[in-house]
Amino acid sequence: MKGWWTTLTIAAGLLLAAPAHAQTPPGVLVVGQIAEPQSLDPQQATAANDFRVTTNVLEGLVRYRSGTLDLEPALATGWQISPDGLTYRFALRQGVRFHDGTPFDAAAVKFTFDRMLDEAHPFHDTGTFPLAFQFSKVQETRVVDPATVEFRLSEPYAPFLANLALPVGAIVSPAAVAAAGEDFGRRPVGTGPFRFEEWVANQRVVLSANPSYWDGAPALRTVVFRPVSDPTTRVAEMLSGGIDVMVETPPDNVVLFRDNLDFTLHETVGPHEWFLILNTRDGIFADKRVRQAVNLAVDKKTLVEDVLQGTATIAAGAIPPAFEWAYDPGVAPWPHDPERARALLREAGAEGAGLRFLVTEGGSGMLDPVPMATAIQADLKAVGLDVAIETYEWNAYLARVNAGLEGQGDMAQMAWMTNDPDTLPSLTLHSDALPEAGGFNSGYYANPELDALLDRARTLTDEAERGAIYREVQALVHEEAPWLFGAHWRQNAVTAKGVSGFVLQPDFTLQLRSVVKS
Repeated sequence: MKGWWTTLTIAAGLLLAAPAHAQTPPGVLVVGQIAEPQSLDPQQATAANDFRVTTNVLEGLVRYRSGTLDLEPALATGWQISPDGLTYRFALRQGVRFHDGTPFDAAAVKFTFDRMLDEAHPFHDTGTFPLAFQFSKVQETRVVDPATVEFRLSEPYAPFLANLALPVGAIVSPAAVAAAGEDFGRRPVGTGPFRFEEWVANQRVVLSANPSYWDGAPALRTVVFRPVSDPTTRVAEMLSGGIDVMVETPPDNVVLFRDNLDFTLHETVGPHEWFLILNTRDGIFADKRVRQAVNLAVDKKTLVEDVLQGTATIAAGAIPPAFEWAYDPGVAPWPHDPERARALLREAGAEGAGLRFLVTEGGSGMLDPVPMATAIQADLKAVGLDVAIETYEWNAYLARVNAGLEGQGDMAQMAWMTNDPDTLPSLTLHSDALPEAGGFNSGYYANPELDALLDRARTLTDEAERGAIYREVQALVHEEAPWLFGAHWRQNAVTAKGVSGFVLQPDFTLQLRSVVKS
């Protein structure tokens, strides 16, 4: 494996001036990521950088049909749901093996979920499992027979099937976890279309084709994920042919690639939200008037039209508009009204306050974080707030912000790509999701009314009833303003001329099993 990488590196150096499509060998796809992964253990990973790799190595019982958010069978061939919504029984695909040669069966499914959910499991100490509460309603995972597995829930939970399609629902090899322990995230083993080969820190993650993949061997021989955090360097690499795929194109360069026949610009709308977490536990953001004031102070139209070059729309709440059945278009974004913002700040006694603003240099779904932060800083200064920006590398930033803002800052950038309208508000605004409880409510917002709405919506199976509740959630969160609402991104990626079969996924993962590189 290292031999071909050396050849590829030398070839790239010799052919630097050649057309972009001639730079990397046929059958080898080089993907330019925006940061180094944190972990490739699907139950440990939390960022799109990680998911773009893991979803090609590991897979779940169900998956999204390419290019959609429609569920289809994967490692399960079908399923049944009991009338009371408490039991899900899955028929498993037979004859599938993990990349280490061990069989995929119901015992492997049970192992995967018990490891994550059962503190008494012998391998529970191999991770912290930050997204485990997406399966918190699972009371028991039961092996019916080797080809059948059953989940018993404590109460009806509408997002359950959709959550099984998330990267966190991917099935791991029990033998590989037993062998690797806590290092499983550095050498994952699944059943997917590609096998993990190597991870060289800050340089590359390398995958090779799984010729025995149950859904057909992939056309690609090798996939290389390279972290290229600087956007200017990433664009230069794409233009020179150092990479074949660039995810999250910098806004200033979208037109460049759209108009260049040597490249294809891919765009799609998915459930994404960029926002600022506000520290509601201590400091001025404990007062709702101040939270509303900063939403009024920031010119979001300028953010999306000038900074983001029209690649996003203004956000109004915690429900992305991609969920049309749950979104209320009647909830308008906060207007740009500096006078009203100043009045609210005077009323709250917050005039002239100083704020620590945590900003990342770049990261999954974070758009153009530094220029956006600078624009927000200027708008808040115009209403009398003194904002100090602190910038961090992406993984260091996540570690700091996910631990909670208390004692660390007053506001912080964040972005989420979701699969269900429950995901974002439940994982980031529910009072049960505080950082000390393992959740992502890093601003410590707590509202019993919001908790009750979210808890009720999860138990409903009727989409119309659920949608009505999420529209209430949207209105309530908009009024309470626990965040400075930012933007919904129109996801994009660029591929080189020799790449075909690439489809941008609304769930923000990369599915490379059908991609061809000539």
